[in-house]
Amino acid sequence: MTLQTCALVPHHISVHTFLPHLLLPILVLLLQAWRGSCHPQCLDYKPPFEPREPLVFCKEYSKFGCCDLEKDEGISLRFYSIMENFDHSGFVICGKFIRSILCQECSPYAAHLYDAEDANTPMRLLPGLCGDYCNDYWLQCRYTLSLLLEDLGSPQEFANLTAVIEEDQRRFCNFLELKDKQYCYPNVLTNTELNANLGLVREDPEGCLELCLQEVANGLRNPVAMIHADDGSHRFFVAEQLGYVWVYLANGSRIDRPFLNLTRAVLTSPWAGDERGFLCIALHPRFTTVRKAYVYYSVSVKKEERIRISEFTLSAHDDNQLDHSSERTILEVVEPASNHNGGQLLFGHDGYLYIFIGDGGRAGDPFGKFGNSQNKSTLLGKALRVDVNNNDDGAPYSIPSDNPFLGERATRPEIYAYGVRNMWRCSIDRGDTATGQGRGRMFCGDVGQNKYEEVDLIVKGGNYGWRAKEGFSCYDRKLCQNSSLDDVLPIFAYPHKLGKSVTGGYIYRGCQMPNLNGLYIFGDFMSGRLMSLKENVTTGEWQYNEICMGRDQTCRFPKLINSYYKYIISFAEDEAGELYFLATGAPSATARAGIIYKIVDPSRRAPPGKCKVKPSPVKIKGKLIHFHPKQEFVINKKPTTTPVPTTTTSTTTRKTSTRRTTPPPPTRKTAVPPTTATTTTRTVQTTRKTARKTPSPTIKTTSIKTTTSPTTVKTTMATTPATTTPTGYRSTITTAASSRIAQTPILTVPSTRRHGRPLQYPPTTTTQPLTSPQPPTSPSVSLKRTQLTSVRYPEHPGALTTPRMPYWSQKPTGSPYKPQRRPFNTTLPKTQEETLWLGEKSNNAREGNQVYKRPRERGRGHGYKRGRGRRLRVGSVRLVSADGLSDRGRVEIFIRGEWGTVCDDLFTSKAGTVVCRQLGFTTALAVMKRAALGEADSSVRILLDDVVCEGGERSLLECKRSIVGKHNCSHGEDVGVICG
Repeated sequence: MTLQTCALVPHHISVHTFLPHLLLPILVLLLQAWRGSCHPQCLDYKPPFEPREPLVFCKEYSKFGCCDLEKDEGISLRFYSIMENFDHSGFVICGKFIRSILCQECSPYAAHLYDAEDANTPMRLLPGLCGDYCNDYWLQCRYTLSLLLEDLGSPQEFANLTAVIEEDQRRFCNFLELKDKQYCYPNVLTNTELNANLGLVREDPEGCLELCLQEVANGLRNPVAMIHADDGSHRFFVAEQLGYVWVYLANGSRIDRPFLNLTRAVLTSPWAGDERGFLCIALHPRFTTVRKAYVYYSVSVKKEERIRISEFTLSAHDDNQLDHSSERTILEVVEPASNHNGGQLLFGHDGYLYIFIGDGGRAGDPFGKFGNSQNKSTLLGKALRVDVNNNDDGAPYSIPSDNPFLGERATRPEIYAYGVRNMWRCSIDRGDTATGQGRGRMFCGDVGQNKYEEVDLIVKGGNYGWRAKEGFSCYDRKLCQNSSLDDVLPIFAYPHKLGKSVTGGYIYRGCQMPNLNGLYIFGDFMSGRLMSLKENVTTGEWQYNEICMGRDQTCRFPKLINSYYKYIISFAEDEAGELYFLATGAPSATARAGIIYKIVDPSRRAPPGKCKVKPSPVKIKGKLIHFHPKQEFVINKKPTTTPVPTTTTSTTTRKTSTRRTTPPPPTRKTAVPPTTATTTTRTVQTTRKTARKTPSPTIKTTSIKTTTSPTTVKTTMATTPATTTPTGYRSTITTAASSRIAQTPILTVPSTRRHGRPLQYPPTTTTQPLTSPQPPTSPSVSLKRTQLTSVRYPEHPGALTTPRMPYWSQKPTGSPYKPQRRPFNTTLPKTQEETLWLGEKSNNAREGNQVYKRPRERGRGHGYKRGRGRRLRVGSVRLVSADGLSDRGRVEIFIRGEWGTVCDDLFTSKAGTVVCRQLGFTTALAVMKRAALGEADSSVRILLDDVVCEGGERSLLECKRSIVGKHNCSHGEDVGVICG
């Protein structure tokens, strides 16, 4: 099913842009105009999961949600800590509200309820409630709001906010309500359409499975194969058609020395579509002890084209390089034509080497009476099986004793199966991790002639029909009618309107994406189509589903993309069983247009901790070339903006992006455009920027231009009421209320963060009390709140006095129950008069990045002063963000009296954690490379490069690194981090 549009997403508004009395009308218009898409997502920006153990407290999310047992226990502790403030009746009345609100962190739609789907916008303090539910909450338990909020920061920072809105039902629900009535809590639980296929792989209206991708490697020249050593190192080896094989480590970096270089021997050309070249590599299944590799490549011997299968031994001096002098030819087969070269090597679970060779080329297998494929006296058009074990002192290979045609007259004993045309990419099923079902099955894609492509399940002695049959249909009718054909039919065949060159894939058996278990994923080289087959175990039939790229909102997770290059050359799996495919934008052996993509299911992930791997150390000789993704992450896509709708139409311009080449994803109805096409985006001219994406490319709108200049205001303690207009919870609140009794100050406090995001609460910038006019005919009635004795907050012994509004004395509403409240200190800060820019962020040093940079001072001993007379320490860090966010930004370090940037070479999450801990955070949620979080200008020096940390250092200067000021990078490689 398709998850439909389901969220109201208003713009974030810079308060200083609009006059206060315009805020509310503008917000209303924006709320009506904006609609986005919601999808299952947790507060850590990852898909939901099924906990490994059932939850005890938030039981309703035991099957699918965002909490494991540890987080569930934390929520339980928080609940009972809050409920300590209640007597029995209060526990009974309010416990259900408190529990339900706290457990929404476990909801599969937690990110939507907390407005955390966009990592660049503030997150809600509490989940978005439906209007009716919020009204019930206010009527029965409104005074519990501060108890829910106080754990998110110091009690003072919410004192004025809760004291005001708890007395006013409209403001109370304006603060908590999510205006989207279908997808607020608790309606989100009862929405049948939304929850029908929750946790399953998404399908679009046409039944296409929506998946996403992660770019793993790029700049490759027709990458034809990717394998792993199964030795615990989790490195992988990538072969290029030109004759190079490269080693990639688990962290994505590549060793600059090739594992193998056969470019002088390999026969290929730069012509697009040339099938000759280095075609495959396989490592011995006991590679750690046998230390041998086998390669399959085209070669010219005395002007005769051949297929050569060779054996190489690992270098005695370098575990990441083969001994080039150790080549031993295992087998050579003469190729009568330059196409249909086959090109697959793999080891089965029986320990034998399987070799798949094409039918010899040309068209229709014209060789001999029946063609090469049906002729068992030749190796062309066959699947071979040989034994290369214990061959050091004898023949290059021996024949397994159970080969099906061993001893048959005029038949090559190496043959395992025959009747194949040009099998391109085969794989062995690892089997279901729980039951072992399917283990050892061999799948191959066999490229067709001019009508059908097919996927075959290889069995011993099988005849796969070519040239008598192509797919399920007859090709050579005379041979097809021969009763002795006895061919094995494919498990799936598709016509050329879907694609013209199948690329065989893998059965997914990895850990990270449980929904994909048992799914055979393959593709087509010519059409760029990704496809899947799922076996019906009862009937033995295979169900076909196309795979398409998820929409931007579906793939809006860190590091994910939703487009790929068209020409799908090969598929691969890593040591952990995760699935990849190799594609290129230009099918030439010399074009550096090849990319490796990891396949990702955004609908469900494995439980946290289940799929952790710890790669064994690898000794490196040479340098590491670090990976930098080229394609733009979905989460970083620059959205278009939508001003306030009016009757006038604004002009729209089409702008072509030349910064990154992002190929469009293939579709079902049209061929994939050439992969060199650039991405085009629509932009609407506006007077301001937002962090939201418009759901449609063209919207008739008009920009509201405001010419408000910065105004310096002096604020003092006053008793004159300051009239404001409520702006609603979703906008940035700059005033605590518009109905406030005089002489109650607004407190200025540092930001509180949760889940790596800034929380959305009022960033106050003034100590001016905000009050509302009192009705002239009714005197106000003061209600004094009872002081609660608590060992957790002994520093606040006073009681908070909150005057009631006059109409409260006329008719009481709701429950008379009111829990005891912890007292708050509401005394004024020492400075009662300060000069601030209207609407500007506080300059409190603890609030993170500053909008305006201070003058740079050079030279040793002239560091910036922080606080009162306090000199910055060498090694201090800061995050510089154009958006003013304090938990993310470009990393800058203070050394020798100046601030400078850090290059992203070798910079990992461990180094990011060192930075985040210096700034008071727990860890680094993400390390952003290639200046993804901003590029410094040329006046800023690059101070550190090649930083390698273990994670426990107190400063980046304690990590392994280059000499200060020495680097080989530019500001385009400034590293940034997102802390949490």
